[in-house]
Amino acid sequence: MFNFEEANKKSKEAMDTALKGYSEVAKGFQAIAAETAEYSKKSFQDTVTHMETLAGAKSFETVFELQGNFVKSSYENFIAEATKLGEMYADLAKTAYKPYEAPIAKATSKAASVASAA
Repeated sequence: MFNFEEANKKSKEAMDTALKGYSEVAKGFQAIAAETAEYSKKSFQDTVTHMETLAGAKSFETVFELQGNFVKSSYENFIAEATKLGEMYADLAKTAYKPYEAPIAKATSKAASVASAA
């Protein structure tokens, strides 16, 4: 016989789990957006400062040296930021999956036990 009370309880638990998961994912995306905006701002400021420095250079040798150092520094900063963002996305994926981990494990074990009984 169908138990409405049990079904209502399970439905509420599922909804609570989903809402908690959505909230955590939204926070993760906000953190990623803030980090990206901060990196963009810093990168722009570094470029403006570099252009001002280049404008004051007295020789081509100085310009080439400054440009080489700037490109190297920009590349290193980009790689560091890309690594950081990659880690943030990986953490976000883990956070999004976490509320569903236990129910999926339970369903998988139940399906495995039914399959082995058959």
